[in-house]
Amino acid sequence: MSRLKEILQQPEGRRLEFKAKLPTNADLAKTIISFANDAGGELYIGVQDNPRKIVGVDENQLIELEERISNIIHDQCSPIVLPEIVFLKHEDKRIICTTIHKGSTPPYHLKSKGIKNGTFIRVGSSNRQASEEMIQELERQKQNISFDSELVFQKSVDEIELTSFSDLFFEKTGEKITNQILHKLELYKQEQGKELATKALILLSDDEIRKQIFPYSKVECARFKGTVPGNFIDQKTIDTNVSLQAEQAYQFVLRHISQSSTDYQGVFRNDRWEYPIIAIREVIRNAIIHRDYSLTGKDIKIAIFDDKVEITSPGKLMPTVDYSDMDSGQSDIRNKTLAPVFKRLGIIEQWGNGLQLIADELKAYPEIELSWKEPGIGFRVTFTNKNFKQQQESRQELQQEFENELSTIGTKLALSWNQVGTKLEPSWNLVITILELCINAQAIQLIMDKVQWKDRTKFRNKYINLFLDLGLLQMTIPEKPKSSKQKYKITERGNLFLALLKEE
Repeated sequence: MSRLKEILQQPEGRRLEFKAKLPTNADLAKTIISFANDAGGELYIGVQDNPRKIVGVDENQLIELEERISNIIHDQCSPIVLPEIVFLKHEDKRIICTTIHKGSTPPYHLKSKGIKNGTFIRVGSSNRQASEEMIQELERQKQNISFDSELVFQKSVDEIELTSFSDLFFEKTGEKITNQILHKLELYKQEQGKELATKALILLSDDEIRKQIFPYSKVECARFKGTVPGNFIDQKTIDTNVSLQAEQAYQFVLRHISQSSTDYQGVFRNDRWEYPIIAIREVIRNAIIHRDYSLTGKDIKIAIFDDKVEITSPGKLMPTVDYSDMDSGQSDIRNKTLAPVFKRLGIIEQWGNGLQLIADELKAYPEIELSWKEPGIGFRVTFTNKNFKQQQESRQELQQEFENELSTIGTKLALSWNQVGTKLEPSWNLVITILELCINAQAIQLIMDKVQWKDRTKFRNKYINLFLDLGLLQMTIPEKPKSSKQKYKITERGNLFLALLKEE
C-alpha cells in the first residue's frame, strides 16, 4: 500500500488534517500555526473528512491554490513559516498536501492578533488558542530551557527539607546528598550571591513550599466498580515528593489487578498478571517524569476499571515521540533537570528504551489492547482487556455452577443455606478464610495452624480434597500429590467463587 493510501485511511489527529476545499484564510493560518507550535503536520486539501471521501481539486486551479496557500501563510503567520506544498494524485483525483515542520522559534502566532491572542496549539484534531501557560512553555522551548530548571526565590537551598529524597538517593546510589552533589545535578544555582533552588529541587523536596507552589504535583489513584467512573472501591492520593510517586502508584495498581497461575513448567508454577505490569510501570514512570509541571489545576490520574487501566498525565506528548513507532528507541525530555536525577535513582533505566519495553511485553498479552489519546492538554494511555465481555459471560455461567457448589459445600460441611450470608458464622467463615489463605501458595500445616485445626487427615478429607475436587484449589506439585513440599493455591475459578461467596 502506498503511503498516500495509508494516510487517507488514518483519522484526523495531532499531525493530520483533511479539508474538502481550501479553508478560510483565518482557519488555514490557525492550522499552520498549530502545526508549527507542536510536532508539525500535514494538511490535505481535496479530502472530505466525515465521511471520508476523496473529492479532489480542480486540476486547473492547482497552481492558483498553491500560491494562495503560500501567500496566506506568509501574510498571516509570524515568525516565518516555510511550507512544503506538493500535488498528489489518487486514482483520477488531485490532492494538495501542505507539510509544516515543527518550528524552531515558537510561539508562532497570527500577525494581526499578536502572541497573547493569536497563538494556537494542536489539541487532538482541533486548533485551540494557547493559554498563557502554554505560551510560556513555547517561549521556553525557543530558549531551550525547561520549566523545572527555573529558579525559586522564596528559600535558599539550606532552608529546604530534603530528608526523604536524601534517604532515597543514599539507598539507590550509596551517596549522601551534599550541596556539591545538588550543584552537580543542577538542582540549585548561584544567583546574585545566593544559592537558589530550581523548581526541580522543590518538586523533590518534603518542604511545605512544594505544596504551595505545586499543589497539583500529585497522583490521584482510583479503583472503580464497573467500566465507567462512578462508585469507588478504593482511592488514594499520592502527594509525596516526585521521586517516590512512581513506586507508590505502581503498588496501588498491583493491589487492584489479579495474578493467577497459568500452567506449570516441571515443578515450577508460572504466574501471570492480568495486565502487562512492566508496561504499566513504564507508563506510570513516563507520566511522572514527563508531565508538564507548569500546568496548574491538573494532576496525574490512574483509574482502574473492571475492563481497563487508564493513566493520564498533564501536558501534551512531546513532539518527537510517536507511540505508533515504539520500536525506534525514541527519547525526548520535557523536564531536563529532573530526568538525570531520575536516571541516578533508577526510575529511568536507559534513555529511549521505555516504549520498547512496553512494546515487548505487550507481545505476550494479545488480549490487552494499548491505546492512547490527548484529552485536552493531557496524554492518556489505556490498557484494555479485549476479553472482558467474554469473561463476564463466562463468569455468569460459573455463577450458576457455583450456586450448586455452595449447596454441595453446605451439605458436606453441614452448613445450611441461611448461613451463607452471615460472615460471622464460624463454618462459612472458615471456608472463606481457607480460600483467602491460599491466594498465596500454602502448605497444609500452615493452613491448619491458621484456622486452629489439629487432625491433618480429617482436615484434608473435609476441606482440602473437597476444594480440589471442585476446582477451587490446586496443588503446586500435582504430579506428586503426597510430596512433603506440596502446597495449595487458589485457582482462578476459586477466586471467582470466593468473590461470589463474599457477596452472598
